[in-house]
This record gives sequence, structure tokens and C-alpha cells, in this order.
Amino acid sequence: MNKIVALLKNWTLPISMLTGVLIYLAFAHLDFLQPAKPAVKAIDKVLTPLLIFVQLLLTFCKVNPREFRFRTWHFILMGIQLVGSVLVYFAIAPISPIVAQGAMVCFICPTATAAAVVTSKLGGSAETLITYTMLINILCAIFVPLVFPLIHETDGLTFWHAFLLILSKVFPLLICPFILAQLLRWLWRSAHVFLKEHASLAFYIWAVALAMVMGKTVKSVVDDSDNLQLVFWLAFVSLVICCFQFFIGKRVGGYYGDRISGGQAIGQKNTVLAIWMAFTYLEPITSVAPGAYVLWQNTINSWQLWKQRKRAAASNPR
Repeated sequence: MNKIVALLKNWTLPISMLTGVLIYLAFAHLDFLQPAKPAVKAIDKVLTPLLIFVQLLLTFCKVNPREFRFRTWHFILMGIQLVGSVLVYFAIAPISPIVAQGAMVCFICPTATAAAVVTSKLGGSAETLITYTMLINILCAIFVPLVFPLIHETDGLTFWHAFLLILSKVFPLLICPFILAQLLRWLWRSAHVFLKEHASLAFYIWAVALAMVMGKTVKSVVDDSDNLQLVFWLAFVSLVICCFQFFIGKRVGGYYGDRISGGQAIGQKNTVLAIWMAFTYLEPITSVAPGAYVLWQNTINSWQLWKQRKRAAASNPR
């Protein structure tokens, strides 16, 4: 039993992604599941954002505002994400607006809630990383409703209607978990302690949400299977952006003595949120870019953790 638990824990990412693929294949090809499709779609519209909300709530229950560590590099990297997302969109849009949308989502997406865990394992500062996670969530909650209606028009909606619609869904999703976590800290201590003690569940909730959004991504790829070149460019641009963000994060963070935290802050993304935003508010096929980002960022993280274990083994020979 312990071996099975260890296997699931070590291979959560590929198992979750494979589950998403199987979910799509099941509902696409098994006739007896077809009547359940409308109900599944209705549940998914509520369940995916709910899982993201709970995931963030569990993470923010570990955060004490008094322990926030604001650093200069926080604001530099936020500026890079904000300006970089706009620049990369306008640089690519004349060639392919859809690839440009995918690139923008990969750039502006906030930091993954699991980034603090990886940062700690790599020897970085989890406190400064969590502070950045909070700041970039606030920025994203404001930026996304402002910019998405401009780059992808919604039929029958003016800019302000689209802005308010996206704001009403994204802002509570990203900010309310933090507010609720702090209210629980002050008003319902026992509930806060319970959630804080079970904060590790956020990783598995993320895995469930990842399986669901990966199913959507696979659907987008299949629906556009006649344009595999577009899928390739979406995956390629996400690779370039992933490598660039880890690189620039480490350079900026390193300048201020926080190299590891800087790299993880801007490089490790909440891809579940990115895929959901892309699929919901942009062309669905753009979700391929953050979907591919899952693979790229976890490949980089695996390599970094391997190097860390190698250094630890060398410094502590038996």
C-alpha cells in the first residue's frame, strides 16, 4: 500500500495528465456516456473554478501577512510579466493572433501555489515566494479583465460588459481565497488551523483540476487536428517563454540575493488557472500553450531538483 501511495505521489503529474486524456477519450467515443455530457459540462463550469479557489485557500491559510517579505525584485518581476505579456502579444499578433494569445497567457499567469514547496526544496525563501504569489494574483485579477476583452472580442458584448463579466469571475477566484483565509485566522481559529494543517491537500486538488483542464486542452487539439502546425507553434512559444522566465527570474532574483525564489516566482505557473482562462475567455485552442507549459516547467523543476540532490549527495558522502 505504501508503495502505491509513493508511486502516486511521485508520478502525480503524468497520472493527472493521462487521466485528463482518458476523460476526453471516454466522453468522445463511448456511446453510453453521451447522455451525461450536458451534466458533466455544467458541473465542470462550476467545479474547475471551485477547485482553483480551494487550492488557493489552502495555500493562503499558511500565509501570515505579518510574515510577508516585500523585496525589490518582486516589483521588477511583476513589471516584466505585465510589460512582457503585452510586448509578446503585439510582437506575435501580426503573424498569428492565436499564438499571440497563448504566449500572453503563459506570460501573465500567476505563480503556482506549489512553487513555495519546490523553492524550499531548492534552498530558496518560501516566505518571499509566497509574498510574490499574493502580489501577482492581485495584478492578474486586475490585468486579465482589462486586456482579454481587447485581444478577443466577445459577440454581443461591449468592452465594459466583457470587462465586468471577466472581473466578476477572475477577481473573486484569485483574491477572495486570501481574504477568506485571513478572516478565518481572526474569526474562526479552529477552522483556520484545520485548513493550515491540511494545506498539502492543495497539491492533490491541483492534480484533479489539472486532469479536467487537460481534457479540455486535448479536445481543443482534436477539434483543430487539421491545423497541427498551429498546435506546434503554440507549444513551441510556450517553451521559449518558459525558459526565458526561469532565466530572467534567476538573473533578477540573483542580483538581489534571492536567485532561486526569483526563478520559481516567474517561471513556475499556475497552469490550471492559465488553461481555464484561455479556454474560457480566449480561443479554446490557445489553451494548448499553457497545457504545454505544464510539461516544460516540470521538466525544468525535475532537472533543478536532480541537481540539488546531486549537490547534497556530494557534500554529504557516506
